[in-house]
Amino acid sequence: MDQPIVVGVDGSEQSLRAVDWGADEAALRGAPLRLVYASLWERYEGALIAQELHRPVDEVMARDVVGTAEERARRRRPGVPVTTDVLPDEPEYGLVRESRTARAVVLGCRGRSGLTEALLGSVSLTVAGHAHCPVIVLRGGHDDPERAGTGRIVLAVGEKPTGEAAVRFAAEEAALRELPLEAVRAWRRPSGPLPGHVPHDGDPERAALDTVEEALRDLPAGVVPVRHVVEGQTRDVLLDASRGAVLLVVGARRRHGRFGLQLGRVAHGVLHRADCAVAVVPEPD
Repeated sequence: MDQPIVVGVDGSEQSLRAVDWGADEAALRGAPLRLVYASLWERYEGALIAQELHRPVDEVMARDVVGTAEERARRRRPGVPVTTDVLPDEPEYGLVRESRTARAVVLGCRGRSGLTEALLGSVSLTVAGHAHCPVIVLRGGHDDPERAGTGRIVLAVGEKPTGEAAVRFAAEEAALRELPLEAVRAWRRPSGPLPGHVPHDGDPERAALDTVEEALRDLPAGVVPVRHVVEGQTRDVLLDASRGAVLLVVGARRRHGRFGLQLGRVAHGVLHRADCAVAVVPEPD
């Protein structure tokens, strides 16, 4: 069975935009689309309809949510197979379980109680930090699936060894969307010798460029790479690179623990502040 693109839906405008992105992603990859509403039931006004249907109030709401999302996906990409499901579970746990058999998970983010959209919703942050597959988080109103034919894919190149999963995912996105791949690496000039630090001929910029070259050594044919090494803090450099980009791809390594991978400070920073969609790709140990 083909691994689906999973989209978490909740009826919000942000989640409907995630449906658009997920439908496009499924079409590009020749994959099915799976729309999931996961929530512990919440009451709402509409008991009369529920009585007529002989179904719980909250279940009627959930089915309405996934039904609307399904109609939107079929209108946008008529040829993509679509399935839906309603999970009586907390969204974080339900979507992480879905990620075990997904090709990617797509989420819209929204702050709570009218807070600024710069504050990432807890569901998006938790799923991005614990999923078993790449998670694409749409950042507020900055990203737009309609502009997928412009811009570029940005790959955050981290410390050695470079994450192969993130590189592979970024290269696939660039190839499928026919966009250039910009590999970005930040570097800092140390103020003094660091314990255990081996200087690279005294040139940290050269070392950064070599790291980028290593990351790009096995790119598939047809992917056009752009190398970009910048002096500065990693988070700030990546935020600058996200402007005008379609997608920023960052890797996240699994750490030993009870619940999958955890995000480092750089991933946290770009998820909260990036100017485009962000893909968090889990890297195996």
